[in-house]
Amino acid sequence: MRSLALLALAGSYLSAASKPPTFYKDVLPILQSRCQSCHRPGEAAPMSFLTYKDARPWAASIREAVVSRKMPPWGADPAHGKFLNDRRLLSSEIDTIVNWTKSGALAGDPADAPETPAWAEGWTIGKPDLILDVGYDFTVPAKGDIPYTNFIVRTGFTEDKWIEKIEVRPSNRSVVHHVVVRSRPPNANFLEEARPGIPYAPPVKPPNAQTIQTDSGESALGEKGVEIVGIYVPGGIAYETRKGQARLIRAGSDLIFSMHYTTNGKEAVDRTRVGIVFATTPPKERVVHSEIANRSLRIPPGAANHRVAARLVVQEPVRIQSLFPHMHLRGKAMQIRAIYPTGEDQILLSVPNYEFNWQLTYALAEPVTLPKGTEVEVTGWFDNSRNNKWNPDPTSEVFWGQQTWEEMMIGFVDLAIPISLPPDRILGPISKRAAVAPSSGLHHQD
Repeated sequence: MRSLALLALAGSYLSAASKPPTFYKDVLPILQSRCQSCHRPGEAAPMSFLTYKDARPWAASIREAVVSRKMPPWGADPAHGKFLNDRRLLSSEIDTIVNWTKSGALAGDPADAPETPAWAEGWTIGKPDLILDVGYDFTVPAKGDIPYTNFIVRTGFTEDKWIEKIEVRPSNRSVVHHVVVRSRPPNANFLEEARPGIPYAPPVKPPNAQTIQTDSGESALGEKGVEIVGIYVPGGIAYETRKGQARLIRAGSDLIFSMHYTTNGKEAVDRTRVGIVFATTPPKERVVHSEIANRSLRIPPGAANHRVAARLVVQEPVRIQSLFPHMHLRGKAMQIRAIYPTGEDQILLSVPNYEFNWQLTYALAEPVTLPKGTEVEVTGWFDNSRNNKWNPDPTSEVFWGQQTWEEMMIGFVDLAIPISLPPDRILGPISKRAAVAPSSGLHHQD
């Protein structure tokens, strides 16, 4: 009798194991945790995966995207660093989706569905405490090139404000490639000629053919308190600080929305806005956003693996906690590493296959402490050859510029600093010593 009972129990296990996965029981939990932040109405993805009816027509495409690891988008090399927002699917999750599609993409019993997440309509940060917009309905023509356009927005802050979360949201994503929002305190003269409610495009300087490429870095900090406080990019995430941290926007500051509009064949209107959640308690640390950039880049025609680097030295001990690589259409790979005063080095982030259409922020699982004297090196590799399908013109020499047919090489970083430390004391020029040998990697070019 005992043997019969064991056989029956084993048979029940085999029967359960042989049941094909269903949408409601097996696939929907994966979509909720990994995909629906973008794949729902009003978000970045072009199709919704909220319901079986939404997802079923895309079953084959979902399988192809997850097997190739094209989706969810994630570019960091797992050999270097662990990240809070790692979007990669587990092998078991990929297997579940593959088996679901192979067995007919069955719906299953709706009673097996997990609880529906409480998505905040229009925002990923929850209900904002304050919403500001550019104050202008900007018309994007059907065709042509549009210069970077800036909007000045008064905050009306009569006291310093600590910010825990900030989210930038265009009203028409189809014509907005990206947005950078800066805070500008009253004593700063950055874009002082611009006026609230009026789009402003500053004059563009022609590229300097006499530029000599160097590895010297430049930082956005130190411009009389002007600081990036929010960014919108395809597939990006809202800026959120960690427990006990906040960003600072000074009393009387303006917000500057720098808009990169692109045409898509149809005239469109956009009115971008920003949502802010204030800190409820005084923070213990301030988070500042900086960039390490090389504006002297000069990429030769046809170069398939051109290296550009930028280095800055840490002037005070800080903790680095997130990294965001930025290049344009010729961008091929990027690496950010710390070179410590001891001579040891650590790769903080490696993106071996940079994707211009998915510009992601990588939040370190554990912030890395950078002692005073640490050099932060950002290295980018560019493909200006005919083999690059995104290359606008492989015959052109390429310089720094805001448009996508020009190039940038920036490592944006979030740094956690003491409340009392002025941000302009954090990053400075590299020390005068023998140049550090370029780090090794798949894209290193001698």
